[in-house]
Amino acid sequence: MRILIIEDDRTIATNLYDFLTARGHVVDAAADGITALHLATSQAFDTIVLDLGLPGMDGIKLCAKLRGDAHVDAPVLMLTARDTLQDKLNGFEAGADDYLVKPFALKEVEARLAALHKRNSGRVTPRALAAGSLTLDPRTLAIRFGENEVKLPPKCVRLLELMLNEPGRLFRRADLENSVWGDAQETSDSLRSHMHILRRTLIEAGGYDPIETVHGLGYRLRPDAPPSS
Repeated sequence: MRILIIEDDRTIATNLYDFLTARGHVVDAAADGITALHLATSQAFDTIVLDLGLPGMDGIKLCAKLRGDAHVDAPVLMLTARDTLQDKLNGFEAGADDYLVKPFALKEVEARLAALHKRNSGRVTPRALAAGSLTLDPRTLAIRFGENEVKLPPKCVRLLELMLNEPGRLFRRADLENSVWGDAQETSDSLRSHMHILRRTLIEAGGYDPIETVHGLGYRLRPDAPPSS
């Protein structure tokens, strides 16, 4: 893999660089947000390792710029000492694909990057998807709900894509986690965080939540708009 490490802690960055290079990966590094933005937009990387506490531009702003302004779709693994649910929500909403709390094992970083890269490069383009006024173009991943364009982090797009393939189907937690993350997660934080962002964004765009929670079982995308009250 070609990997970009964005980390201002010299010891952590050096350990990551040396380990990943020794494992045969091509690695570049940046110690601040401005340099990282230039590298990520001027070169092609398979995966990006991103710290949150960066000088010049913090990791949340940088990730949002990579996704929104630069349209960089390389998977982003956030490394941070911040481990609250709100911190994770902020990272996922900015466009991160995975989240690893410091301290971490170098082998786990490599394993997570490999999994992200495999899923990103192996994606198959599906047919056009729609449920009522909610649509997703699989070629561009453009999403519209009614008259409004919808902007979502990559994992939220994938969740919506799965449910749009089978509107009305009950998706259990394990179904969604296996499809989006590659395996069941130790806790429900990742799925719950992404589902929260997805539903909130859809409500803002379309005026209602098309996703139904089936308590104790999972989630279902309603194929049509709910009846007006």
